[in-house]
Amino acid sequence: MLPWTLITQVPLVIVFAVYAFPVNAEVRYSIPEEKTRGAFIGDIAKDLGINDQRLKTGRAHIYTDGDTEYVELNVMKGILVVKDRIDREQICGGISPCLLQFQIVLENPMEFHRITIDVADINDNNPTFVKKNIRLEISELSLPGALFSLPSAVDSDIGVNTLKSYTLTKNDHFNIKTEMQNDGSSSVNLILETPLDREKQEELLLLLTAFDGGEPQRSGTIEINIIVLDANDNPPVFTQRVYKAALPEDSLVGSVVIRVNATDADKDTNGHIKYLLSHLTDNAQNIFEINPESGEIKLIGQIDYENKKMYEITVEAKDIGGLVSSSKVIIEIIDVNDNVPYINLMSVSNQISEDSIPGTTIAMIKVQDKDSGRNGKVSCSVNNNIPFKLSSSLNNFYTLQTDGFLDREKVSQYNITIMAKDDGEPSLSTTQTITLQISDVNDNAPKFKNQHYKTYVMENNTPGSSIFSVSAKDDDFGLNSRISYLLTETGINNISVSSFVSVNSDEGVLYAVRSFDYEQLSHFQITVTAKDKGSPPLSSSVIIDVYIQDQNDNHPEILYPVVHKGSLVAEFVPRSADVGYLVTKVVAVDKDSGQNAWLSFKLIKYTDQTLFEVGLHNGEVRTLRQIVEKDSTKQRITVLVEDSGQPSHSATANLNIAITDNLVMAFTEFGDLAREKSGDGDIRFYLVLALVIVSFIFIVFIIVLISLKLHKWRRSKLFNECSNGTLPVIPYYPPRYAEVGATGTLCHVYNYEVCLTTDSGKNEFKYVKPVLQSPVEVDSNGTKTTQRVTGDLIADEDLMQVRQITFLRFFPIKLF
Repeated sequence: MLPWTLITQVPLVIVFAVYAFPVNAEVRYSIPEEKTRGAFIGDIAKDLGINDQRLKTGRAHIYTDGDTEYVELNVMKGILVVKDRIDREQICGGISPCLLQFQIVLENPMEFHRITIDVADINDNNPTFVKKNIRLEISELSLPGALFSLPSAVDSDIGVNTLKSYTLTKNDHFNIKTEMQNDGSSSVNLILETPLDREKQEELLLLLTAFDGGEPQRSGTIEINIIVLDANDNPPVFTQRVYKAALPEDSLVGSVVIRVNATDADKDTNGHIKYLLSHLTDNAQNIFEINPESGEIKLIGQIDYENKKMYEITVEAKDIGGLVSSSKVIIEIIDVNDNVPYINLMSVSNQISEDSIPGTTIAMIKVQDKDSGRNGKVSCSVNNNIPFKLSSSLNNFYTLQTDGFLDREKVSQYNITIMAKDDGEPSLSTTQTITLQISDVNDNAPKFKNQHYKTYVMENNTPGSSIFSVSAKDDDFGLNSRISYLLTETGINNISVSSFVSVNSDEGVLYAVRSFDYEQLSHFQITVTAKDKGSPPLSSSVIIDVYIQDQNDNHPEILYPVVHKGSLVAEFVPRSADVGYLVTKVVAVDKDSGQNAWLSFKLIKYTDQTLFEVGLHNGEVRTLRQIVEKDSTKQRITVLVEDSGQPSHSATANLNIAITDNLVMAFTEFGDLAREKSGDGDIRFYLVLALVIVSFIFIVFIIVLISLKLHKWRRSKLFNECSNGTLPVIPYYPPRYAEVGATGTLCHVYNYEVCLTTDSGKNEFKYVKPVLQSPVEVDSNGTKTTQRVTGDLIADEDLMQVRQITFLRFFPIKLF
């Protein structure tokens, strides 16, 4: 240690050490004790290489384990100053060196620096004795060289300032002898150099002075009153010069520590020995006692290894004659694991973002245990199954860091339990819990339960009505989970989707903007996007197929028979027609679909109920019986065409049927019928029209007759070449009326073949046979196609062919 003069001239000695701990360092200062408040200790900002601004922004502060802070950090100047009186003896006692340890903690980012201040001793304490005076009774028979124990002086200072020497008042009989003890202290014995003579001097008064080694030197005194006893020449003798005992610190009060034993060669009362304790320091008199008769030393107070590890006691044995001898008892305190480790949170964050990278520091921790050896060795850990870890590069200092990526949607809060456990037997531990909140970031896009939905809307709906509702879920929190819905702009038949539907941006409810018509649009597709309000926003989309359901809002349409300028075409039936003869077929379609387009046919008006019937599903009008002479030539029936919707719609078809073998007569009769209906004002017009029609029919008849004659001649040549004597079949395919979808009209196409014999010229037509052909045709490319009636009227050319066939069938004219 430097002399005091050097300490005052050079007050600071700085030792700077950088450890492996990231961004952390250790700075060591040395100052003398008893510095005044505000005294400068060191320029910490300069020594740590930190600028003053960093101290301010990092909210630098001192963290210490003790209850009293002796040092203060001036953040504005970046220096350390004395905050409170530093008394080395009060703080450290006899421990050397006397170190004040604390940490300077900075935040944003977190870091700390370890500061150690070595408090140097100054000579500010006098050597002192426990008592001001002592009384010694020494027999005159004591031999030169006899030792008498004297109380030692105590000096709270250390080093050169501590107790160094003793002096005794000059006399003729006694001197002093000092010995160093195992604990570093010294014992003082009074040694008899020359025999005593009570008759010459019964009492001596000596002054023992203790000096320290400080500058200036300090001293303390004690009076020694020596009483010379008479006639007891054998002092007690201990069996051991030094007794040693080991005592666990958790020993119960009343436990026997050790037993000392001394013997006296004298007999009777001069040989009776009593034991007593002397030279008790450090409150040992309140901890141990000795049985004066047996010499047993017992524990009467609490001992603590952490406060004092060893006691050295002087035991005296004194006989009745006053002869005394002494022995040393060294009691070593054995440490037991009686202190629980404790955890200090130097700095801690209570919230962290879920996108923090692994290795982010959450807290800085210091753990300690007052025990020693294995009992004071502490290990620190955190609870399992959490993405956090403890790391340490300095003893008893730990940093709590993230050990993986965090996800607030899975765990929004962690209770991190830190456990400090020592290696003692049994092991002791303590825990401390840190509650850490995970703040949300927008890392989850809205999610729909399904990626594709279907919805059905009845046509003719009310505009503005709700047709569907979608809902998305966002696992984020707060503003990041608020969702708005919007339509993705697409086209439906080159029309913007917003012209068809709209969406509630907050609730995801879809509304129809217009009334839908199944016949114009049966299906369309829309895309709804769910978008959150995070930054940046995230979104996802869902596809919705909207199917328009059909309503029965269309009446059946009659395609045949055709009404031409208000008049119906007459159907002709020969009187020779058989039962089931196909008179005609009512062809109708319905623009609706499904059940709404299933059509049924039935007669509602008729001239003769027993003569005709109509097919329920195909609309074919056939004869129910043979035609007789009394049947009227003019027959008029009305066919009701009705769909299967709810409610159903219907249409009627009126048919004029002529039963005759004479075409001219039939035209005449129906001409009269037409005139009856037209009224008196149109009679003349219809007469002229009838004359023109009859003339036209006559000309057509002559042309057909000539054509048939030529055809007969060609067929005769063919018949002669045939070995079987029959003519080939000449097929004729009238116009086809096929079913349109599932509209309920004819499901098949009827073709008719006219079969003639070799002498058909005489027998006219032999029979008419219906031939069922498939509605599937093969085009020139080999592709099968189905003829369908799409709602347009039958072409005039096809109508003419129907009329020609009807004409040929209903007029059995002898052509060949």
